[in-house]
Amino acid sequence: MRTSLSLALTASVAVLALTAGTASAVDCPIKIGGIAPLSAPGTVVGGEAMRDAMLIAEEDINAAGGLLGCDVKVVIGDSEGLPEKAKALMEKLITQDGVVAVGGGYHSSVGVASKDVANARSIPVVYAETWNDTITGDKQKFIFRIAPLSSWASSMIWKFAVTVPGIKKVAILTENTDYGIPAAQETTDGLASAGIAAVTFSVDIGTQDYAGIVERIKAESPDMIITLATGEAAYNFTQQAADAGIGPQDLPFQTGQDALESGAFWRNVPDGKYAFIQRIGVPENLFNAKGAAFAAAYKARTGKSAVESYAMEAYDSIAILAQAITEAGSTDGDAIVAALEGITHEGTLGTITFPYGTSKDPSVDGHGDEWWHQWPDVALTMIQYQVEGQSSADAAIVYPDAYKTGEPIFVGK
Repeated sequence: MRTSLSLALTASVAVLALTAGTASAVDCPIKIGGIAPLSAPGTVVGGEAMRDAMLIAEEDINAAGGLLGCDVKVVIGDSEGLPEKAKALMEKLITQDGVVAVGGGYHSSVGVASKDVANARSIPVVYAETWNDTITGDKQKFIFRIAPLSSWASSMIWKFAVTVPGIKKVAILTENTDYGIPAAQETTDGLASAGIAAVTFSVDIGTQDYAGIVERIKAESPDMIITLATGEAAYNFTQQAADAGIGPQDLPFQTGQDALESGAFWRNVPDGKYAFIQRIGVPENLFNAKGAAFAAAYKARTGKSAVESYAMEAYDSIAILAQAITEAGSTDGDAIVAALEGITHEGTLGTITFPYGTSKDPSVDGHGDEWWHQWPDVALTMIQYQVEGQSSADAAIVYPDAYKTGEPIFVGK
């Protein structure tokens, strides 16, 4: 599978090189930055997955001939999931490491804090997994995103919750971040529009002890729990809720998306059966050729049984920048942006385009500013672990109907 992917990339690069014209002089190797949370309080499990994916992208690009006659070096930095760290990291990647573009990014707070630094220095960024609407909402020239908008992802969450039989009240556990705060409000507003009450409990990123909050949630007697916390924090909350009798085996319970990393989830949440998880992208049986090749390479590298959506996003964020640099025939930021605005990239997650930008404002089609440089075709699904120890690749897709492979099991109903 890896050989097939490299051959496909080789052919693609060769064609692009012919259409790009004479490339401007560049320094070798061409460096592309990669941002990932590799230490606490960031989501380490997600950051490590993104790091592995970006390194696979580096290998595939170089196996296909590199860029503009140069090898590519992906310089990966640790954001720790912290805004202040992210800002300093972006500065370092640009001014010390000499990157010409940046991919990756997991936490919304990281994107919010670091985007202004890159934009001010004319360095293109394709954020992989930062959902906050404002990241693209201020229409900065050099900022792009392939993750879904927070408002869009939240609407999928609350619309699924509405399908739970007899639901009247939802408890939301969220983190005090640029992801968690707006996501909780968007979810609350959506539930209210369907006549469902919601009560929100917020915690700091990286919280480990949820005993007090679990007792407060129990006192509310919710019909469902929605977790809008990331990484190990979501594992901790889910298992502690289970220990207290309000976990995934007691009532409908949506846990954090890092539960897609099945091995880590089941080690940390042995009582996680029947948990729901939101996932970006289509199921593995519907992967395109590039997605299937990447999944095989990723599993071989990591020993995992499934590939997480944020790993695929990380891979695509580097690969699409590589294609843009080739099409631009240059590492100049303005040239890369022009290429990205007109790009059609066959990524692991599907065909990626950015229809709104300097040549077409989102308002032309009645969209808000947040659709600027935003990939509009991200697939979103809800899966459920229905067998203990199950791989996320084998979990039933229970929503929406377009991708459904099984019926949801609503415990306690």
